[in-house]
Amino acid sequence: MPVTDLALLTQAARKSGQIAAGYFGQGPEIWEKADGAGPVTAADLAVNTMLHQTLQAARPDYGWLSEETEDTDARLDTQAQFVIDPIDGTRAFIAGTKDWAHSLAIVHAGQVTAAAVYLPMRDMMFTAALGQGAYLNGAPINTLSNTAMAQATILTHKANCHKKHWKGGVFPQTNIAFRSSLAYRLCLVAQGRFDAMITLRPTWEWDVAAGTLILSEAGGVATTQTGGAIRFNNPHPQLDGLIGAGGLHGTLMAHLA
Repeated sequence: MPVTDLALLTQAARKSGQIAAGYFGQGPEIWEKADGAGPVTAADLAVNTMLHQTLQAARPDYGWLSEETEDTDARLDTQAQFVIDPIDGTRAFIAGTKDWAHSLAIVHAGQVTAAAVYLPMRDMMFTAALGQGAYLNGAPINTLSNTAMAQATILTHKANCHKKHWKGGVFPQTNIAFRSSLAYRLCLVAQGRFDAMITLRPTWEWDVAAGTLILSEAGGVATTQTGGAIRFNNPHPQLDGLIGAGGLHGTLMAHLA
């Protein structure tokens, strides 16, 4: 019986974790990408090679978009695409912390239909398929219903708290936390451990494709920073920021400038 898209992603995510764990804490070779795009390690490249070979062999008609593969227009002519970040949170990986993830998604007609986000050092496997709910290690997860900023904790970077982003030049009274991986931030909101996540800079699709489905299937909402709907497999694969939340989403949008 053919394996489902979600099962394919889940199996590949676990294999990614096995590869990356072999490099973790071992001082892998590190390079700086051009144009200040950040670091990449030998682990990122090894995981990317395995994923490309494994996933494309299983679904040769699917397009390919990955942070660690040079992008081409070929994916724009396909009916479905893999959208992959081999290691999301590479800086956390280099620093030796556990908050990095493998982020794997499948997109059909601009919409994510299957997703897996795996944190191997925490053994946390977040999964979702369109219309089938979101899960952590097989158990259902749901977002928080809180709508009050003062009672909320938001995952974001301090740069997003600058007064220029908020109505009246005032960042609302709330609590702030940080995780390096955008995929993990979205999953933590989906899990109900945090109320929302915010990123107000152009956001690469591979960072958030899997997490947005997991969040929405957990009862949350993900939009651009202006409240627009999110569509994937764009010619230039970036989104206009991202706001992901449970019950707090409307409140956040009302405060943003």
